Amino acid sequence: MENKSSNFIRNIIMEDLKAGTVSQIVTRFPPEPNGYLHIGHAKSICLNFELADEFKGKTNLRFDDTNPVKEDAEYVEAIKEDVKWLGFEWDGLFFASEYFDEMYRRAVLLIRKGKAYVDDLSAEEIREMRGTLTEPGKESPYRNRSVEENLDLFERMRKGEFADGAKVLRAKIDMASPNINLRDPVLYRISHATHHNTGNAWCIYPMYDYAHPLEDAIEGVTHSLCTLEFEDHRPLYDWVIRECEMEHVSRQYEFGRLNLTNTVMSKRFLKQLVDEKVVDGWDDPRMPTISGLRRRGYTPESIRNFVREVGVSKTSGTVDARMLEHFVREDLKLKAPRTMAVLRPLKVVITNYPEDQVEMLDAEVNPENLEMGIRQIPFSREIYIEQDDFMENPPSKYFRLFPGNEVRLKHAYFITCNDVIKDEQGRVKELHCTYDPETKSGSGFTGRKVKGTIHWVDAKQALPVEFRLYDSLLLEDKDEEKSLLDSLNPNSLEILQGFVEPNMKDAKPLDKFQFFRHGYFSVDPKYTTPERIVFNQIVSLKSSFELPKS
Repeated sequence: MENKSSNFIRNIIMEDLKAGTVSQIVTRFPPEPNGYLHIGHAKSICLNFELADEFKGKTNLRFDDTNPVKEDAEYVEAIKEDVKWLGFEWDGLFFASEYFDEMYRRAVLLIRKGKAYVDDLSAEEIREMRGTLTEPGKESPYRNRSVEENLDLFERMRKGEFADGAKVLRAKIDMASPNINLRDPVLYRISHATHHNTGNAWCIYPMYDYAHPLEDAIEGVTHSLCTLEFEDHRPLYDWVIRECEMEHVSRQYEFGRLNLTNTVMSKRFLKQLVDEKVVDGWDDPRMPTISGLRRRGYTPESIRNFVREVGVSKTSGTVDARMLEHFVREDLKLKAPRTMAVLRPLKVVITNYPEDQVEMLDAEVNPENLEMGIRQIPFSREIYIEQDDFMENPPSKYFRLFPGNEVRLKHAYFITCNDVIKDEQGRVKELHCTYDPETKSGSGFTGRKVKGTIHWVDAKQALPVEFRLYDSLLLEDKDEEKSLLDSLNPNSLEILQGFVEPNMKDAKPLDKFQFFRHGYFSVDPKYTTPERIVFNQIVSLKSSFELPKS
C-alpha cells in the first residue's frame, strides 16, 4: 500500500495485531450483484484490499447474492473485471449462495433455542407493528408458536408449500428495543425465483442482516468494514454470530461513505438511467460506474490516488468531483502523448505556400517526458484551425486570428489573415492567409513577437474522427430520492466531427492523449470502428480546483 496515512480502522488493526487478538487480518469486499460498481465502491475496494496487503493479510471477494429477483451473472462478471482493473487480486472468491445449507442449519438452531419463529403477518403488517423511534413495537400474534410448530412450518417453507409473502422467519429478540433493528427482524423470506447460482434449489432466501454476519464468520473475516448506514445494525450482526454459535467471531467497523457533487451514487437510479435508455449502458462515460470511468479514459492509478486522498473517517461527506478530475490529470500528464486536434474545423489556405509542397515538422511527443521521443507532423498549403480561433470583429485583447493579425501556428510558422471567404448565407467558409518562411518553429527566429499561438492540423492528411464531450449528468446537486429524471442535464453529451494528426491512425481502444488546449481524450472502445475513431474527453486541460493544503 503506497499511502500509509493513519486512519482509525488502520489503528484498530494495528492494536489487534499487537494485542494478539488476531493473528492474520482477513477482510472482504462483499458487493451484491444487482448492478455495476460505482466510484463509491472504489473506496471500499481500496480500503479492504490495501489494508490487508499492508498487514500481509487476505481479502476475499464475496458476492452477497441472497436476492435472486435483482441479481444476475452479468453483474458478477462486471464486478470481477472492475476489481481486477483497479489493480487488486482477491485471495478467495465466494458466493453467499454457497453457504445456504449452513445458513439454513443455523436458522433451525435458532428455532430450537426459541430464538426464531415463523410469522404469518404480511410485510406491511410487520412494518406497522414495528413501532417508531419513540414507541415500542407490538408482538406478532404468531410470536409464541411452539418450537415444534416453527420447525415444521420452516421446513415446509423450505419445501415450497407456501406462496411468496405468505410467511417469514423472524428472530425473537425484543419488540421494545430502542434499536428498531432488534425488534424481531426478518431472517428469511419466500421467493419462488430462479437464482443465478443455485437455480431452483431454494425458494427461501436469507435477509442481508442475517446472511452477512454468518458469511463473515464462515470465512474467518477479522475486520468487517462497511459504511455508516450499517452502524445501527451492528448489535444485530453481533447477535446473529453469538446466537448462531459461530466458532469465529467477526467484528464490524463502519466508515463514512463516499459521495461526489453532481453525481448519482444509487445503483437503483443508475439502473433506471440504463433501463430508460437515458444513457447507452452501465459503461456510458457519463456514468460514475467503474466501467463508465474506464471507458471514458480514467486510469486505475488516478482512482486509487483519489480514494487515498479522500481518506477514511467516521463521518460521511460530499467530495468535489473536480478532485477526481485533478488526479486523472496528474496521472496522465507524464503518460499521455501530446497531439493536435481540431474539434470544430475552419479551413485556412496559406496562399503563398507552394501548392504541392508537404514538409514534416518535428515536435516532442510529451515535453514533460522527453523519453517519449519525437513525432512528425505534416504541413502544407491547406490546414484546419478551430472556428473559435478566428473572429472577424474581435474584442480588445483577443490575440488569435482576425483580419490583418499575425499568430503563431504551434510547431510551424507565423501566419497573417488577409481575406475572409464567406458562403451565400454570409457565414465564414475559409480564410486566406500568408506565412513567413523565416519564422519556422525551432529555427531561432527572433525578429518579432506574436501574442497568439493556435493549433491546427494538415487538411490533406488529417484523420477525420468523432469527438464526444461530456458534462455532468445532473444540472445541480439533488436529493437522489426526488425527481432524478427532471434534474438531468440535457447537454451532458456533445458530439463533434473534426480532425486529428494523421499519426493517430493506429490509435487503439482506451489509448489516451492530450489534445493541445482541449484536454485529455481516450479512444472509445464501444463506438470506434476500423473506419472511424471516436474520442471521449476524459477531462479538460485545466481546472481552478486545488487540493486543500495539509
